[in-house]
Amino acid sequence: MSLLETIRGPRDLDRLTDDEMVDLAAEIRRFLVDEVSKTGGHLGPNLGVVELTLALHRVFHSPHDAIVFDTGHQSYVHKLVTGRQDFSRLRLRGGLAGYPQRSESEHDIVESSHASSSLSWADGISRAFQVTGQSDRHVVAVVGDGALTGGMTWEALNNISDDNDRRLIIVVNDNGRSYAPTIGGMARFLNTVRTRSTYRDMHRGSRAVFDRLGHPGRAFYRGVRGGLHGFLSRFTNNEALYSNLDIKYVGPVDGHDQHAMEEALRQAKNYGTPVIVHAITEKGRGYDPARADVADQFHAVGQIDPETGEPLETVNAPSWTSVFADEIVSIAEHDEKIVGITAAMLRPVGLHKLAERFPKRVLDVGIAEQHAVTSAAGLAFGGLHPVVALYATFVNRAFDQVLMDVGLHRAGVTFVLDRAGVTGPDGPSHHGMWDLALLQIVPHIRLAAPRDASRLREELREAVAVSDAPTVVRFSKGSVGTEHEALARLDDGVDVLHRGERDDVLLVCVGPMASVGLDVAARLADQGIGATVIDPRWVVPVASSVIELSRTHRLVVTIEDGVRVGGIGTRIRQDLRQAGVDTAVTELGLPDEFLDHGSRAEILEEVGLTPQAIARDVVAQVLGSKIPVARPLSDDPASDRSLDARRHD
Repeated sequence: MSLLETIRGPRDLDRLTDDEMVDLAAEIRRFLVDEVSKTGGHLGPNLGVVELTLALHRVFHSPHDAIVFDTGHQSYVHKLVTGRQDFSRLRLRGGLAGYPQRSESEHDIVESSHASSSLSWADGISRAFQVTGQSDRHVVAVVGDGALTGGMTWEALNNISDDNDRRLIIVVNDNGRSYAPTIGGMARFLNTVRTRSTYRDMHRGSRAVFDRLGHPGRAFYRGVRGGLHGFLSRFTNNEALYSNLDIKYVGPVDGHDQHAMEEALRQAKNYGTPVIVHAITEKGRGYDPARADVADQFHAVGQIDPETGEPLETVNAPSWTSVFADEIVSIAEHDEKIVGITAAMLRPVGLHKLAERFPKRVLDVGIAEQHAVTSAAGLAFGGLHPVVALYATFVNRAFDQVLMDVGLHRAGVTFVLDRAGVTGPDGPSHHGMWDLALLQIVPHIRLAAPRDASRLREELREAVAVSDAPTVVRFSKGSVGTEHEALARLDDGVDVLHRGERDDVLLVCVGPMASVGLDVAARLADQGIGATVIDPRWVVPVASSVIELSRTHRLVVTIEDGVRVGGIGTRIRQDLRQAGVDTAVTELGLPDEFLDHGSRAEILEEVGLTPQAIARDVVAQVLGSKIPVARPLSDDPASDRSLDARRHD
């Protein structure tokens, strides 16, 4: 039996010798490469935190001590140590999630895989432990240096430093990268930061003196604190940042030295107040193909050959991201006002080619979506046209800035939202299902949802031509798929993709759901029901031709891969009522629930967004409302009588 197989819980680590811990770390790395190569997943980040995670579980007692992972894509080792060693269906339906998940284990606390939130969680949990008399419980937040580029971490640090009577440890996993190399002043700071305890000891002593003087003394202390810091810093080599925050700093420590990591964590644990432990790690540690990958060191991989790291599947069709990447370069070559903005995901969102072609016209702001959006408003005011490229799920983080900084100021900013709709294996917090419902309430905004590569190119060019309002172009994850040419393009830009023999049902399809709509129309035709299939291209504002076509049909069915509540279907229904059109509307989309991980096809089937399910629902509505059909259900007279009987039931 391997060492890993003997680990059923964190306390099983306590009996291992130092040499056995080294062997276990090597075994875990082999396991990760072998298993993740079969299913795909976050390989590089987990290879980099093996010793760090083992040290955490040796020093702290989870779940009594709360361990919070920022983002959570580095939690595979944590899963292994806490008894979850069946990785055969990692990120697949019915298998382990790719992020911490409470339903899997009591050791998992934070499920959200959005970065920079862990310190706020830790602040809240530690305060709760303090208030409820659980002072023996520690809280440990594991945060990457990339996540420290997010403003929320600094909001949390400001509050953590306000109360030093808590057992809170912040482990900075510093590998110089988020998805890609970490940028900005924080990255430079972490490369040089060193702190000694002298300043901390003197500072605490001086504070104690003023505390003895009661409220007046504490008030005086707050007033002179800045000058006091300047005076004390003359006697120390403390770096300014952490001493100003009044948080103890331990490190930097080699994150791959098991013994050193444990010693640093024990020191932090015994200190009894908030402590930062700065661990230097290497993403992709122990796996040569990952270390050689300059782009992202195998941050996330599909199925690969474990020996070479080469992908096992060759995808011939272009991805949505690659189409955007090429087109934005083409646009920028003819329009010098175009600039790109990314939030620490240059390559994943397709701005890397623009950065290569025009290095000074792409800004990577780190994991700071709010800053990215407001900065874009400023760029627009200065005469440029910024293109903010984000995953659709991450625009949620900057909604206030979209509304108040871009929308209110009628700024000409284009948002390109990758991974919109159902994304699949990354689970609830990565589905890009809220963008349509959220963003359409921004006054004057224009939302485009291309159905294929040609429409993406068209709509992107149309979007960047708008200078007096925000525009959005959103597309799915993965390959683009089939091109669907229009039978006709109406005057307001709506594409008619199919016309049935009668105007029974109008299928309004958002983006890639056009393929579904065309399949539904064919199935309805087999049942004697005529359908018109349209792609609005620009789904907000609702085009006038959508209103007029709705007048001439008996039923309108909207199909979108965004959340149904408040979605495009709702918008169309409201506009129809405002225009005095009383045609029945069926709004099909994703339920207002957090959808588990699984393939896109599995999830769409589960929520009823397949051609079979939609056609079945439409037929039932047609029969129930006695909408006349174009021809008999079949050539069998018995079937016709059956249809008539069902109409009268």
